Amino acid sequence: MGNDDLPTLELAFPGPERDRGVAAIVSGQKTALTGLLEIYEHAGEAVPVAGQRFSVVDSEGLPAVTIELVDVRVVPMKEIDDDFARAEGRGYSDVAEWRAAHEEFFRSDGVREYLGRAPVIDGDTLVVAERFRAVEPDNSGGQSPLRAE
Repeated sequence: MGNDDLPTLELAFPGPERDRGVAAIVSGQKTALTGLLEIYEHAGEAVPVAGQRFSVVDSEGLPAVTIELVDVRVVPMKEIDDDFARAEGRGYSDVAEWRAAHEEFFRSDGVREYLGRAPVIDGDTLVVAERFRAVEPDNSGGQSPLRAE
C-alpha cells in the first residue's frame, strides 16, 4: 500500500488542538491517542488494529506524518493508566489530568453535533486506546474517525 492509499487520521477538530497534536507526533512526544468507541460505531468504521498505518493530517487537511499502530485496545476509561496518559504527549502528569481533558472533549459541542446527541461519559465508557510509532513524513489521503488525541 502506497502513502496515497492510506486512510487519514484526524486528531480532535481542525484548529490549535489538532495542530499541537500533530506537532507532538512529529516531535516524538506523542505516541498514544484515544478515541471514543461510540464515534467509530456512529461512523460505521471498524476499530483499527495493530499494524495499520494512517496519514495524520493537519488543520488544513494536509498530510503531516504517517503512523503505524503498535497496540490497540478497547477499554473502559477507568482502565487507562498514568503511563498511557503521559504517552499522549499533551503534558498530562497523570491519568486524572488525561481523564478530565478527554471527558471535556467527548462532551464538547463538536462531538455532540457529530453524534447527534450527548454521549454518556463515565468510568465505564469504552474508548479505543492506541499506541503508535511515527514512520515517515506524509503525503497521503483517505478518512477515519476523529480521535480525541
